[in-house]
Amino acid sequence: MNDVRELLDRAAEGAGQPAFSAGAVYAKAARIRRRRRAAASAAVLAVVAAGAFTLPRTGGDEDPAPPSVASAGPSASPSAAAADRAGRLAALLPPDVGEIEEVSLLALIKGATPEQARTDRLGPLDGHYAFRRDGGVGYLVLTLEDREAVERKTGRPADPDEDLCVRVGQEPSRTDCEREALPGGRALTTWHDTMDIGGDDSVGWGPELAGRLVQPDGSQFLVRSSTGFEGTGTQGPLLPEPPLSRAQLKELLTGPEVQPKG
Repeated sequence: MNDVRELLDRAAEGAGQPAFSAGAVYAKAARIRRRRRAAASAAVLAVVAAGAFTLPRTGGDEDPAPPSVASAGPSASPSAAAADRAGRLAALLPPDVGEIEEVSLLALIKGATPEQARTDRLGPLDGHYAFRRDGGVGYLVLTLEDREAVERKTGRPADPDEDLCVRVGQEPSRTDCEREALPGGRALTTWHDTMDIGGDDSVGWGPELAGRLVQPDGSQFLVRSSTGFEGTGTQGPLLPEPPLSRAQLKELLTGPEVQPKG
């Protein structure tokens, strides 16, 4: 099972109605991609390009993740970087990644209320971020799972010695998979996912770079660097490439800024 595709399942725990699953969100990528290749693709992309950039609101007084926009690079001042997660993330990245905004994918795609979309954040930069660049919109999803959360999900803590690039049983194979042992007993695995999966839903995800950083205490970081999505809740066309590269993901995940304080 692809741990990264469970990121939104984790966000939806206890959300109530409307019911939500990661399978529903990620489904139908293959069908939408085939539609893009067909003669009708021009019409589909025109609708996407003209899609609303407004976060759906279905109730409540506050957004689950109040939008905060920042530009990456040295221009982000220390005070701005400390003010919100988007600013702190932008301060860690080069300017060419584009404008960064914290969003809620549950609100965008499923119209979830602030209460339904509220999640626990173990890491200081955990969250969903939109990256706007060259007219397109991609996403970064970062989640820290502590040892207890991993054990609840899999029955055992995360294991730095496990090789995720080796296919086990009926697990989906990971394309262009790279595993790297890091100092301190950590292991980082990154791979590409075309998101060509079947299903029947109104959302189709573009290709992405996914990753998992396993730590010796049995915790793990899960990350998606996605080119974006089309369909319900879209904020714009797909990016031609994932918003963050392998090298940028590694630098982000191995830095102290993503670790809980204390």
